[in-house]
Amino acid sequence: ERDAGCRRLIGRLHSAIEALHRMPHPVVGRVQGAVAGFGLSLMNACDLVVAADNTYFSSAYRNIALTPDGGGSWSLPRIAGARRAMEIMLLAERFDVRQALAWGLVNRVVRLAELDAAVAALVASLATGPVLAIRNTKRLVRESLARTLSEQLDAEAASFGACAATPDFAEGITAFLEKRPARFGSGD
Repeated sequence: ERDAGCRRLIGRLHSAIEALHRMPHPVVGRVQGAVAGFGLSLMNACDLVVAADNTYFSSAYRNIALTPDGGGSWSLPRIAGARRAMEIMLLAERFDVRQALAWGLVNRVVRLAELDAAVAALVASLATGPVLAIRNTKRLVRESLARTLSEQLDAEAASFGACAATPDFAEGITAFLEKRPARFGSGD
């Protein structure tokens, strides 16, 4: 009965992780303080992560006799490599935000007082960018690990062609030639 209850709860959590992966828009994680267990898995499901300088991490599962959930055993090796993922998960040692940055688990580290502003600036940059190009880039990167080089090159060519047919591409070229920031906004 405990097993069935755990499976139902984990099923709901896993649905959320899958939704983040399927979401066409980039997902920005904002972390501070302790990030452990499912919190680490959830963070690793994000496309970009900004961390406060007071953040620390641990897989923690082994400390309570559990295995990872939330896609942790899928995402962590893809982000940090298999050997580093083994170290993080098998040893469950605590590590700080500087180590997380060096291992590629977070993109940026800022002072806690600057965290909200840093996340807002990153989100604004994404929100004002060329929508189709950003969506397609996320998709291309996410799908690349399951493709051969030839398949990825074909996918890139198809995406490039689709993006080149948008008003955002024309705006980007015009802005480049006029030496001004682009003003994207076609939506697709």
